[in-house]
This record gives sequence, structure tokens and C-alpha cells, in this order.
Amino acid sequence: MVDIINQDEIEAYLEEHNLTAEKTESGIHYIIVEEGTRKKPTIKDTVKCHYKGYFTNGNKFDSSDRRKPAKFRLSQVIQGWQEGIPLFGKGGKGTLLIPSKLAYGSNPPGGILADAVMIFDIELVDF
Repeated sequence: MVDIINQDEIEAYLEEHNLTAEKTESGIHYIIVEEGTRKKPTIKDTVKCHYKGYFTNGNKFDSSDRRKPAKFRLSQVIQGWQEGIPLFGKGGKGTLLIPSKLAYGSNPPGGILADAVMIFDIELVDF
């Protein structure tokens, strides 16, 4: 049932903000603002990115330092990032709307809402 709720929530958010997004088979909605290079990162890569994470109500829960990008192995982050970040090439920018089943589900860490859609504005700096 969470999937249906998240799908409705994502679609309502897109409509409310007059956004058009593509959708992956797993349920990630994404908007590519700048594609970046043709080469895309893989699950084995370490990526550097600037990001801002927030919920559909607009409340921010995390962000990178604008002066220094966050650096992490793609294999060590939520499934939504594992699938979503490779949609961007180096220098790519856009937004990922990730349903809870591809994030933290009903058992999130502190500061994250249970069963929440997570939205990330992403700039893939390097990999």
C-alpha cells in the first residue's frame, strides 16, 4: 500500500509544482535539467556530488556543503541513489523523487520520516 500512497504523493507533488518527470521501472521519478557527459557512473564508482534532500512538504533533511561536494561509494547508499545517480553524466543536474521503498521505508534513521518520499536536487560533479 505504501507504493500506491507514494505514487499518488509523487504525482501530486509534480502537478502542484508544474513539473514533468520521467519514471523508472522501479518507481523513481526523475527530471534531468543538464544531462552531463555521456559516460555514466556505475554501482562500483565513487561519486562526488552536491545535493539537497527534502520531503514533499518542502522540509529539508540534508544537504552537501556547497563548497565541497559529498563523496561516497554508490554501492553504499540507498537504492534510490544507486539507481538514480547513474541517470546523470559528469556535470549533470536534476531532481530525483524516490519512493520510500527505495529509500528507508518504514524504519528510517533519525530525522527521516517513516514511509516518506525523498526528493533530491543533484549535481553530479565527478566519479
